[in-house]
Amino acid sequence: MDEYFARDIMKEQVVTIDSSAAVIDAAKKMDEQEIGCVIVTERGNPVGIITERDFVRKIAVNEKPMSTPVKEVMSSPLISVDPDATIWELAEKLKLEKIHKMPVVHENKLVGIVTTTDITRLCSIGSDSEMRKVCQQILLRLNQS
Repeated sequence: MDEYFARDIMKEQVVTIDSSAAVIDAAKKMDEQEIGCVIVTERGNPVGIITERDFVRKIAVNEKPMSTPVKEVMSSPLISVDPDATIWELAEKLKLEKIHKMPVVHENKLVGIVTTTDITRLCSIGSDSEMRKVCQQILLRLNQS
C-alpha cells in the first residue's frame, strides 16, 4: 500500500456517551472498555470528547462532583478528521491541535477513531526501509508538538 488513510487504521468501534450523562458514567465506560476517551453525542451526533486529561484538568483539579453532566467538562467543538485524510494529514492535525485522539467523522456521522497509539502500531508493523522512513517522519512530526 503506497498511501495510508485514516480509514485504514481507525478503530470502527467507538464508545460514546450522551452529553447529559454524568461524568461518573463516562469514567465507568472508560474503565470497563480500557480506553482513554469517550465521544460525546447529542441526538446521535458527535459534539465533543472527554478524555483522561479532562478528568484531571477539568474535574479533579476543580473538585467537580461526579454527577456533573459530561457537557460541562467535555472538550468541544470536536476536532475530527475525514476517513479519506492521509496519515500525514492526520499526524499533522494531531500535532497542531496538541491532541492524541482523533475521531473520524463522515457527513457528521462518527465512523471511527484514531489515536497516536494506532499510528505507532502502524509503524511497528512496517518492515521495509521505505515504511520505516515514513514512520520516522510521522513520529518526528508528532514529537514536535
